[in-house]
Amino acid sequence: MTRKDVVLAATTVILLAAYVNAILDQQPSYVKTCKIKEPREIFVNCSTHSVQELFNYIPKGVPEIGLQTLDPLEVPVINILQGGGGPVTVNASLSNVTVKGFGNTKILHNSVDPKTYDFYTKLNLPRLRIDGHYDLLGRILVIPLRGKGTCWFDAKNLEINVKSDVIMEKHDGFHFFNVTKVHVKFSIGGLKLHMGNLFDGIKALEESTNAYLNANWRPVAESLNPILTRTIEDIMLDILRKVFDNIPADFFLGDLDP
Repeated sequence: MTRKDVVLAATTVILLAAYVNAILDQQPSYVKTCKIKEPREIFVNCSTHSVQELFNYIPKGVPEIGLQTLDPLEVPVINILQGGGGPVTVNASLSNVTVKGFGNTKILHNSVDPKTYDFYTKLNLPRLRIDGHYDLLGRILVIPLRGKGTCWFDAKNLEINVKSDVIMEKHDGFHFFNVTKVHVKFSIGGLKLHMGNLFDGIKALEESTNAYLNANWRPVAESLNPILTRTIEDIMLDILRKVFDNIPADFFLGDLDP
């Protein structure tokens, strides 16, 4: 490769990076404007419908703001580490993870604090399916677990409450929501799972263990709650930052002070 080729390639990478992270200066069709100074009931109703329209659109991906396809969502690695004396002691990782279900997100409530601009959102996922490869050493409930192979987790009727910590910033002639942290609480209406190649592929142990975990899905879900909470928080924080770092808050709230 000649020096000219190197310079051209570097310039192309820089231009592509600038394009991916470009701030939208025109309001996109999937963003509905509400007025935060209107009576609360009117604003909450408008805001809830606005966020629903956003989630109806973004699962297919929004390349111009660097947002990848959300349904299915591809996650390279999820590291899971939880110790202590509780019902779960796990040192594990999931790789080549595929998450399906975000495309059917139902926004039940969304409000914005008029002073702090923090978001309060309640949403429902009828189904969330996670497939991947796992590497696990640990214990769930009374079951010691060891294995490496393929796995899937299939949860239904997830009710998720989200509080997003926000700092309002202004630059490039617009206001922006800077989402600094996401706090999640959730419940699950059902859970099925399967881990292949447990105990070095001893089929009798593998089948009985999976059967036990599925038969006791509720305490299993409760014991995995801290791990699943952190995973959902990390995924949602990444999504919200890509959306709100690049789409001005002025397009969502039409009556912000200059």
